[in-house]
Amino acid sequence: MAILVDDPLWPAHDRMWAHLVSDSSLDELHDFARRAGLPARGFDHDHYDVPAERIDRLVAMGAERVSPKTLVRRLIASGLRVKERDRHD
Repeated sequence: MAILVDDPLWPAHDRMWAHLVSDSSLDELHDFARRAGLPARGFDHDHYDVPAERIDRLVAMGAERVSPKTLVRRLIASGLRVKERDRHD
């Protein structure tokens, strides 16, 4: 069971963004995000979008820094991945 954060590769709103996920449960992910002070609006179906400047703090809190490919692979393996076609906003 781990909280994972990937590299900030996605530009938006004049920042670079990363993803924060759990490889075991959404409850674990939401609990970690609350403790980290991440806003609920940052949650997107199976991950939180996090700005690059928050990554060091998330790692200090226990998140494991991984590559984007590893993050997706572990999210899929966990069964928590929401496919693009299943995202209904």
